[in-house]
Amino acid sequence: MATHAHREGHLTFHVQGTPSVVTASGVPCLIDAGTGGTVNPWQPHCFNPGDPEHGTLFLVLYIKPIWFLEVGRNAQGALRFGRDRIAITPQIRHLVQLVSALLLDNVQSDLFDGYLYELTRECYDQTWQWSPDASPFESEPHPTIHQWTGVRDYRVRNSMRLMDERVDDDVVLDMIARDSGLSRPHFYKLFREQAGVTPNIYLNTLRMEKAIERLTRTQKPITSIGLDLGFASQASFTRFFTANVGIPPTDYRRVAFIGA
Repeated sequence: MATHAHREGHLTFHVQGTPSVVTASGVPCLIDAGTGGTVNPWQPHCFNPGDPEHGTLFLVLYIKPIWFLEVGRNAQGALRFGRDRIAITPQIRHLVQLVSALLLDNVQSDLFDGYLYELTRECYDQTWQWSPDASPFESEPHPTIHQWTGVRDYRVRNSMRLMDERVDDDVVLDMIARDSGLSRPHFYKLFREQAGVTPNIYLNTLRMEKAIERLTRTQKPITSIGLDLGFASQASFTRFFTANVGIPPTDYRRVAFIGA
C-alpha cells in the first residue's frame, strides 16, 4: 500500500498466516504473533501485507480520537501512542480473538464496543509504560481535518482551506501554493513542518474521505465519483483507492454501503 495518513489512529494485529510489516514515519515494525503495531493520527505509514495469496489475516482497527475520548470518559487521554509496537500479552491476544470472531461471524453483540475499547486501552497504556520520559497528555502537533487552528502559520491554514474547498476539482498543488502566497519549495517545506505530513498526503486524505463517503452513502457510479475527485478515468481512481485502502472501490462499496 502507498504511504498515506488519516485522522484515525491504527492498531494492527496478526491473526493468522504470514507476518507483515507496518512502516510508520519510516520505521518498520514486524507484525506477527508476538508483536502488534501502532500508528498515531496523521502519522505517515504504509502496510506490506506479507503473502495475502496464502490466507494471511490481520485485524486492523481504525480508531477515531473522539471515540476514544467519549468511550473512556477521559478528556485528558488524547489518542497518541507512546511507542510504535506492542507486545501481544495473553489479555491482548484474548481480546483480539474475541473481536476477530465477532467480525468474521458477523455477530451483533452488545459487548463489541466494550471489547474494542478494552483492547485499545490495553495497548495504549502499554505503549506509555515503555516510554517513561514522554507524556500522553502533550498537545498533538498534527492537524485534524477541518480544524486548522492548531497550525500556526496562516498561509498553511489557508492552503488547507483551499484544498478542502477544491477537493472536487483537478487540484494542482503549485496553484494552491501560489494562492497561499508561497513559492513551491517554501510551501512544501512549511506545510510539512507545520502539519507533520506533505501536502500530497494531506490532499490524498481529503480525497479518500470524500471517496469513502460517496461510496458508502450514495449510489453514484464509481466512474463518476472518480471523475468528480479529479481522476482522469475509473482505472486511475481504482489504482489510487486500492493503494490507500487495500481493496478496489467496487469491493469496498459491496461490504460497506450503508445508504443515504
